[in-house]
Amino acid sequence: MRIGVPKEIKNGELRVALTPLAVNELRVQGHEVLVERGAGVGSSMPDGQFVAAGARILDRAEDVWAEADLVVKVKEPLPPEYELMRRGQVLFTYLHLAASLECTEALLSSGVTAIAYETVERSDGSLPLLAPMSEVAGRLATQVGAHALQARAAGDSSGRGILLGGVPGVPPARVVVIGAGSAGTHATAVAVGMGARVTVLDRDVERLRALHARFGSRISTAVSTRTELEQTLTDADLVIGAVLVHGARAPRLVSSEQVSRMLPGSVLVDVAIDQGGCFEDSRPTTHDQPTYVVHNSIIYAVPNMPSVVPHTSTHALVNVTLPFVSAVAGKGWRAAMRGDPALAMGLNTWSGQVTHAPVAIAHALPHVSVENALRG
Repeated sequence: MRIGVPKEIKNGELRVALTPLAVNELRVQGHEVLVERGAGVGSSMPDGQFVAAGARILDRAEDVWAEADLVVKVKEPLPPEYELMRRGQVLFTYLHLAASLECTEALLSSGVTAIAYETVERSDGSLPLLAPMSEVAGRLATQVGAHALQARAAGDSSGRGILLGGVPGVPPARVVVIGAGSAGTHATAVAVGMGARVTVLDRDVERLRALHARFGSRISTAVSTRTELEQTLTDADLVIGAVLVHGARAPRLVSSEQVSRMLPGSVLVDVAIDQGGCFEDSRPTTHDQPTYVVHNSIIYAVPNMPSVVPHTSTHALVNVTLPFVSAVAGKGWRAAMRGDPALAMGLNTWSGQVTHAPVAIAHALPHVSVENALRG
């Protein structure tokens, strides 16, 4: 199969969908890999490494899309790429379609077979292709939040001027983590390591129990209710929203009115912005301008947070995606999905139809089952 790797065009996106080592592995399996010139430069992987691994370098994204049977990306296609997709082609990338009707309609119009990394799901509910980026984003959330808390760190706005871990005689910052999944757990780990006072909220008591077993008295945990959330937000210095509903739009948990009652200069980091955001005032930002002010609080809402550490993120992503890419390339997407129910959960669109129910629900669109798509 011809596998295409176009250069990412999302603002600030420096990751690349395959590493040279992955290219070599796919070449050994008999596939041809087409890489757009400069696709890996942002991840410290120059064209020469891809050539040495056996890739063919193409100068234009249009040529990569035109020749590839399977296009592997990191982020969802953007408007300049919509017209490059075609029926019969397979696209494998992060899509987050529940948060974007425009992208959903573009995929349906093109007829492309779109597989989303974030909805590949094992029988135990784990998300193997989302996990590494959730880990990176969770760790970054605490780091960027700590930076935004510094006075004048967020452009024209000013954080509370607080050191996350405090110093002897001065208390540490109060950090609230909403969601005890992968991103929330890693955000908690970094916040604890930096010496902050951390409270974690989640509706799943078993997740809270696991965090308590790991961190003990270094954190507080609470079942997330409206009242509990109201109380913890009031005196929080940093709030990290790390909630996830598999494949669906993120629930709005923090209202604008609640933010208006938070401490001036407090910071909110929305890790769920890829899925629409979990704060009412959230709107996607960029690495160039990552924050904005609402009611005297600073909101950070960059959808591609892991791109700020692209070398680490690319390797972490390809470590988990390569086996699935190999399966799709080697067997064809239908046979690969018939043999792997987890991969089948990743199918989001096929032949102009939505095949993932949460996406259809988010946009009030009809959908067909994955089983129907696999039957052709």
